[in-house]
Amino acid sequence: MAVPQAILPIFLLIVLGYFLRQRGTLTAESNKAFGEVAFKIFMPMVLFTGMAKAPLHDGLNMTILAAYFIPALIIFAGVNLVAHLRIGHPTPFGLTAAFGNNALIGIALIVSLFGNPGLVLLFTILAVHSLLLFSFQSLYNSFASGESFSAKTLIGSLANPMIIGLLLGVLLNLSGLSLPLWADHLTTWLAQAALPCALIVLGANLAGFRLRPSVEAIGITVAKLLIMPLLVLLTCKVLGVSGMPRAVLMLMAANPCGVNVLGFARTQEDVQKTSSAICLSTLLSAATLPMWMWINGWM
Repeated sequence: MAVPQAILPIFLLIVLGYFLRQRGTLTAESNKAFGEVAFKIFMPMVLFTGMAKAPLHDGLNMTILAAYFIPALIIFAGVNLVAHLRIGHPTPFGLTAAFGNNALIGIALIVSLFGNPGLVLLFTILAVHSLLLFSFQSLYNSFASGESFSAKTLIGSLANPMIIGLLLGVLLNLSGLSLPLWADHLTTWLAQAALPCALIVLGANLAGFRLRPSVEAIGITVAKLLIMPLLVLLTCKVLGVSGMPRAVLMLMAANPCGVNVLGFARTQEDVQKTSSAICLSTLLSAATLPMWMWINGWM
């Protein structure tokens, strides 16, 4: 019962945001402003404080990183290959199928189920997550379309407040320094506001997506919610990852598609299909997340 109880408040906040937007309590303008505060101040503070205080040596395990990112790259390459053969130009579909909403739904779930030991593993994955997958997407866009690689575009996609907060936390941790007491209190208070606000914003944003299930959106959702967790489970078995680390990796792999991937969509059709996949995977993950936790416990 622990997993459903951890999931329920997360999805109730998303539903709350959805209905606030549908009823007009949150207008497009107010939700945009709310999102700016949530994702440019509150969420970066979660990552900053988490990385600054995390025992990084406990999480920097190459076996655990491999158990997550080998399946992620297989999904990335496989979905992009199928999409490219079908459509004929680079799309963000492989990235969408491999890039989970780990900084939002992942943090909320793992802190509820595993506490700080689980967060250490989560933050370690997050430190590599965007850098690795966004870099591969930028390379794919360049080579598949015949364009020159744009380091400026890649840096622009990585230079967002959440990644900056994460990297600053890592630097503070590695420096051996600590924040003054007043600054520690301030950053902690800002971080505590993050998850409820960001989940409400996520729900309000979903209200703006038109759910039009296409072959591509359904395929991305199946790859994200079913195939990627299965590959992570099998890779963990092969590499000997078990216990709490495997459960954390399974949860992260089973998370729905992350919204950040929309920045790589080049056409309106790609935006629509990617948005539908984000919306559909978020809705269905309420059922698939507990299923994968049950399967992990059973195995």
